[in-house]
Amino acid sequence: MHIYTQLVGKYGTQDWWPADSIDETIIGAILTQNTNWKNVEKAIKNLKNENIISLKQIKKVTLEKLSEIIKPSGYHNQKAKRLKKIAEDINIHELINQDLDISRNILLKQNGIGPETADSILLYAFKKPIFVIDTYTIRIFTRLGLKLKDNKYHTFQDHRK
Repeated sequence: MHIYTQLVGKYGTQDWWPADSIDETIIGAILTQNTNWKNVEKAIKNLKNENIISLKQIKKVTLEKLSEIIKPSGYHNQKAKRLKKIAEDINIHELINQDLDISRNILLKQNGIGPETADSILLYAFKKPIFVIDTYTIRIFTRLGLKLKDNKYHTFQDHRK
């Protein structure tokens, strides 16, 4: 939290995740797993062209159609299932109003939502103060001398407390 507060104090809120809504941010966080952002942009453009850019609309579309639309993101069958499941299971307003750890645990219980995706959703969609740990974060903190027992995601996240 100290590092997060310092960064926000120095640079302000960045709001750099390129999305027009909370739903689009959640969709993008799932689509970006195991691919690059350019492929996600293509999939999101396809969703927008089909007017399926909200979780409510994702609930209505067939799994087969959704899978075809998001094909550029890779692992499209798997990601389509994840999107359908999160659209059916998650109440966004409930998550926004929950404590950070409760919201995080709810997201982590979703199949295919790991720590980095959950934290990205919490930070960029819900504006909750959490530090997303990625390969670059681990590399930076390690080079700055932060010594932890290992370089695993949960070790860095547990260090936040």
